[in-house]
Amino acid sequence: MTDLTNLGVKAIRDGVASGDFTAREVAEAFNANVAAAAELNAFIVTTPDHALAAADAADAKRAKGEDLGAMGGVPIGMKDLFATNGVQTTAASHILEGFTPHYESTVSQNLWDAGAGMLGKLNLDQFAMGSSNETSYFGNVASPWRKEGTNAPMSPGGSSGGSSSAVSARLAPAATGTDTGGSIRQPAAFTGICGIKPTYGRCSRWGVVAFASSLDQAGPMARSVEDCAIMLGAMAGFDPKDATSLKADVPDWEAGLSADLSGKKVGIPREYRMEGTDQAILDSWEQGKEWLRDAGAEIVDISLPHTKYALPAYYIIAPAEASSNLARYDGVRYGLRDLPDGAGLQDMYAETRAAGFGDEVKRRILIGTYVLSAGFYDAYYNQAQKVRALVARDFDQAWAECDLILAPTTPTASFPLESLNEDPLTMYLNDVFAVPASLAGLPAMSVPATLNPDGLPLGLQLVGKAFDEQSVLNAGLAIQQRAGFHHAPEKWW
Repeated sequence: MTDLTNLGVKAIRDGVASGDFTAREVAEAFNANVAAAAELNAFIVTTPDHALAAADAADAKRAKGEDLGAMGGVPIGMKDLFATNGVQTTAASHILEGFTPHYESTVSQNLWDAGAGMLGKLNLDQFAMGSSNETSYFGNVASPWRKEGTNAPMSPGGSSGGSSSAVSARLAPAATGTDTGGSIRQPAAFTGICGIKPTYGRCSRWGVVAFASSLDQAGPMARSVEDCAIMLGAMAGFDPKDATSLKADVPDWEAGLSADLSGKKVGIPREYRMEGTDQAILDSWEQGKEWLRDAGAEIVDISLPHTKYALPAYYIIAPAEASSNLARYDGVRYGLRDLPDGAGLQDMYAETRAAGFGDEVKRRILIGTYVLSAGFYDAYYNQAQKVRALVARDFDQAWAECDLILAPTTPTASFPLESLNEDPLTMYLNDVFAVPASLAGLPAMSVPATLNPDGLPLGLQLVGKAFDEQSVLNAGLAIQQRAGFHHAPEKWW
């Protein structure tokens, strides 16, 4: 029998449905891989019983001839930002350590309803704040990839680093991620997998621990475009519990997949050719253009003139929203409470937050509180919101000239863990290509393209019009078919 852990979502779902193997066999195989990969630190909590119970339910349905669902028999990893009923949900923080929700996030419930099972809760940057998965209270996540000639542990990207590491290392066929400013796309690029951030509002934010509410969006991470299309279809949908949820039908993205891009125009933004971008990244971008031409697309040059202002605007807006969202963690209602003898209410707030939040979270709360404070609100926050509107307008004007945009996902390949800890600004620059689409709320996807001279994966990013995930997925499929990226990390863990 084929090693079941090398199979993706579609192959597992179809194999279980046809009786080639049982869902329990699949769950047992992935549970074993998860248990053997502690060195990656991809999981905060493992839930093998949940995966087995869902597998047994899928097998029972098949025995009765019932429909298994879009994700029937597929065990997945769940980023520990999604509330899971009866299973600890921490956002990789000390302040929420031990918090066990009595409710289920809408996205995770949609996946369980579609037949998926949960292998465990995946590690991440604390409260989704980070680009390297080094801010988790539960320790760094290591990429399964290593740079040629060195054993230095590499970053899996962030914040969805546990998700990217688990999928790339064959610990899970797919995983949920969240993307605020690139946190699905950047880790996908770093680990040689696919990841899509859908249009803002496609997936409910209800039950997802909030970072920046006007930016946060859930999406799937898997090893193929097809698998992302299947999983996104299961995750998405209108949710009356989320005021920002789109009241729109969920297309059958899997059925609509086509690598024929005839008649499509793909824009190449001249502003994305930035100083400091690795030559291997620029070379892969050129190759990406040729792949899309070969698929029938016309390549056109476009301008997104406010690109250079997007990252600074993001690092005002996102921390401002985080400052507001994280004010709820005060030691009163749930989570950590640090109450020294004789302390008053203000002392409890201060001690709880000092002990419960990590350095990066504190940094962003301080930035956010500052830009929202009297005297600085107009100078920073309002100006950033105006820039955001200009960035969105750039995209709207670009759509008059093209249907899609092709760009690098990241300016560099993965870097060694701890190499950028003393330089947060360089760390923030990892999101320079990803942030504009987030500010505009547009669907964007990273697809693996090639390996750089150090043997590390590089990704290409596709950005589409609002609600047009299908075109993004189709262009991703065209790249996937032509890139032939079948590289896998050599097992060292």
